[in-house]
Order: sequence, then C-alpha cells, then structure tokens
Amino acid sequence: MSLSRPDTGSADGTFRRLQVTARTRESRTITSFQLQPLDPDGWRAFEPGQFLVFRIPAANDRGYVLRNYSVSSSPAHTGSYRISVKREAAPTTGVPDGLSSCYLHDRVSVGDILLAEGPRGEFRLDRTSARPVVLLSGGVGLTPMISMFHALATQTQRQAYFIHACDSGEVQALGSEIRELANLRPGLVLHTCYRFPTADDIATGRHDSTGVLTTQVLQRVLALDDYDFYLCGPPPFMQGVYRSLRALGVPKHRIAYEFFGPATVLEADRDAAAVDAAAGAVPPPAIASTPTVIAPATTVAFRKSGRSTIWDDSPSLLDFAEKQGLTPDFSCRAGICGSCKTTLLEGEVTYFQEPLEAPEAGSALICSCRPNGPIVLDL
Repeated sequence: MSLSRPDTGSADGTFRRLQVTARTRESRTITSFQLQPLDPDGWRAFEPGQFLVFRIPAANDRGYVLRNYSVSSSPAHTGSYRISVKREAAPTTGVPDGLSSCYLHDRVSVGDILLAEGPRGEFRLDRTSARPVVLLSGGVGLTPMISMFHALATQTQRQAYFIHACDSGEVQALGSEIRELANLRPGLVLHTCYRFPTADDIATGRHDSTGVLTTQVLQRVLALDDYDFYLCGPPPFMQGVYRSLRALGVPKHRIAYEFFGPATVLEADRDAAAVDAAAGAVPPPAIASTPTVIAPATTVAFRKSGRSTIWDDSPSLLDFAEKQGLTPDFSCRAGICGSCKTTLLEGEVTYFQEPLEAPEAGSALICSCRPNGPIVLDL
C-alpha cells in the first residue's frame, strides 16, 4: 500500500493543523500521539469523552478518509491533545489492514502534520451530576475513559470506578497512568480483568479478575449505589456488559455509551420497560438529545424496499431503518463520515446533531436526523 506523507498544507475550513510533538508506545498494539496546534488559536477545549475527526490520506493518493479518535489526555491539560490509537492489523490474509490506524502507526513521526476537526461527540462526562461514576471499557475503548478519569480524580470528589477488560498486560495501554490516578485520593477504585493473563501478569498481580466481565464480577466490585455508567469498547464487550447492567436493574437512561455500530444490538433485552419498572426507574427530564416530538402518524416510506411505516420516535432515521430490517451504509453514526447519506425523495428532516458538512439539497445524513413530517427515502 502506497500512502502519502502527512498533509503539511494549510487547514481546510474547520480542519486545523496539528503537529505531532511526541509518540509513545503504550502497549504491543497501542501508540499515543501528542498533538499541538500550529496556529496560536488552534486549540479548542474539550469535554472528557469527546473525539477529534482526522483527515487521513487514502491509498495511492486517492483523496482521504475521515476517522474519529477519542482524546485520551486530561481536559485540564490545555494547548495540546493526546490520542491513543490501536494498530488494526488485518485478522486474516486477503483482508487489508486498517488504513488510518496503520497509517498513524507506520508512517507518522514526530514533527509531522495532521489535519483535524473538533472536538466533537455527545459521549461526555456529565459534570452536573453528583452521583458516583462507573467507567467500563474494553480494549482501546479505554481512551475516552482515561480523560474522564482524569477529570473525576482531580476536579471532583465523586466516587469513581475504572473497570477495564482486555486480553492481557501485553496489550493494556496506559496502565501506570490509570494506577497513579486511582491512588490520588480515596474513593477511586481500579479493577482490571484479563481474558488471557500471561505468566508475568499472574506473577506480578497486575490484574484483579480473569475471563470476561460478568454480572457476578460487577456485583463483587460495585457496592450498592445509584451510579452513572459509561461504556466504551468492541461490540461483544458492549453487548455483554450492557446486558449485565440491565440484568442488575440499571435503567437505560443511566447508561451512556460510545458505540460505532448498530445501537439496536445493545437492546437485546426484550422486556426493557419491565426492567426499568422493576428498578423503580423514573424517566429522565426532557433534554436536547431526546427524540423530537412530531405530529402523530408520521410515515416514513422506503421507496426501494417498498415499505411504509409509522415513525416511532427512534433516536435517528438510521436506527429506525435498522428496526425495519434494512441495512443502510454507515460508519461513524455522528454526522461526520457521510457514509449514511441517502436521497430524500419527499419531505423534510430535522438534524439533532450538526453534520460536519451539510449534505446537498435532496439528501440526508440519516444517522443524525429525524423526520419533520412524512418523508420518502430512497432506501
């Protein structure tokens, strides 16, 4: 694969030039990149959990791709960002390596320039809450959690649990930094679960449990309390932990997650409402991210599929289409990559999160909008 050097030109629109000032190998598969804006006013404050959008050169100089990487540094550390990236090598022969992650690992050095936009994302630490916090991560999903843990450890007195699962100590990233944070004050708890601990892991006692994070492990680690939960990790991890939390009676509105995939796969519990009722859950007050209230009997028609269905206040048109058994293209689910762009044949939509680039007239980014009355999509 032939890739160009990092873009050293000027920023384009909202994309800013970030120079790599350091790179640190955190584990066998994860490397951190410290990034400092070239322009004096190029740094933007971020909330713990948010990400930057990078413009990565595509193979053979065929344009670029957009990729999101969570900021893993403390929000109190101003003037630069840190991202921690897992090198996604091809799992089998005949399948290409991850383009952007391998580009960063193999081609980007100190002094190189990257173009980035943001920070963005609604997966962020709720600083207005006083409830204790549980941060649950799998693999490289720990990156936004570390930023949250920094904020919780140094800027609040809230009780916080950092619970992380990965294969072994060889692939766990930033372990020393997390342990240092956990030791800063009382009320901070670290629990590490290794699926395949090495002999060295066992000898040094680097992990607290073995296997996967089960309901029983969570019950053992967490005292009875009313927590805010944050989840991030690969799909199997997310599904397992989400089901465990729901089985423990945690209401859905107390579980926030970052998940690049069909969000509907987390809703495996068919009796979700019954679980909420059993837990004595009270629906949260209306906030900006709740579904837009529209006129009853709004229809969403899918022209190619020959279907017409009543809108049900799904989080987005993409979620709604997936509920109907359709499989639209998507990648980021955040209005960034443009993969979900669909022709809007009739009607209007309302965006609940601002797209990175507004689609042309007659198109809609269905991951980021809901119908504003009856609509017809070319799906």
